[in-house]
Amino acid sequence: MLEEILDQVSEDRIREHIRMLEGVRHPIATPEALERAADYIQASLESLSYTVEPHLFSLIGREFRNIMATRHGTHSPEERMLLIAHYDTVEGSPGADDNASGVAVLLETARVLDSVDFGRTVQFVAVNLEERQSEGPLSEAGLWGSRALAMEAERQDWKIAGAIVLEMVAFAGESVIQTVPAGVPIQVPEHGDFIGVIGNTASSELVDVFVQAAQRHGPDLPVVPLVVPGNGEMLEPTRRSDHAPFWDRGYKAIMLTDTAEFRSPHYHRPTDTLETLNLAFAAQVCRAVAGMLLEYA
Repeated sequence: MLEEILDQVSEDRIREHIRMLEGVRHPIATPEALERAADYIQASLESLSYTVEPHLFSLIGREFRNIMATRHGTHSPEERMLLIAHYDTVEGSPGADDNASGVAVLLETARVLDSVDFGRTVQFVAVNLEERQSEGPLSEAGLWGSRALAMEAERQDWKIAGAIVLEMVAFAGESVIQTVPAGVPIQVPEHGDFIGVIGNTASSELVDVFVQAAQRHGPDLPVVPLVVPGNGEMLEPTRRSDHAPFWDRGYKAIMLTDTAEFRSPHYHRPTDTLETLNLAFAAQVCRAVAGMLLEYA
């Protein structure tokens, strides 16, 4: 039964989601495109059987939205698992990998699990304004949408069993050269054909759960796990996505990543396009994520 569900994962659907989202999605340069992306994500989730609602937050005198789809748990509804991906881009990049790929895997995971009753509550959340901006009123920091979500979780005392953040999950291949940020304490392969799973000490169990799920359900997906002490303060690149606000509030969270600029020459560039991506790899990530949710939620 479980494998029958995971066999529904479709490269074609992942490709179509990326194609529909591709393009600069920026709050200052292209606000209309950012809203169109949000509308597309919301409509895609509303076509399924989840409860879908915006999570709104205010910034620079404007209202922005995260989009949240919820399936309440049957046995432990007070506990929840979150699957998160950001949908905005930096100015000047169409953001196919960063992060239409993460959103596409989120949407495909939601689709293949649409008929599943979970023990825990499961929420699929597309968050906004992850990217740091080089100038202007949003230049001081990124992670605005995930920070607002984590603050909401803290205010309402959510019992988060774990958050999984999809951050660039489709640039990979045996011929891709992999580099490593200074200070990484593990051996990293020379070729970028793996998915990185990053957790902090408090989230080490969640890292193990994903690695095991990938071994069972994404057998063609090499995985390199890294657990960092504290909240990643000693290795700053490990904090560069929407898991960091959850770490900072004591929640368990992991980031799945193709390692961004440490692998892709297209990172934050106009060349970050669908044609450069490995969709078979993204589909394997999707299988592993869906398998983890089936087993852990």
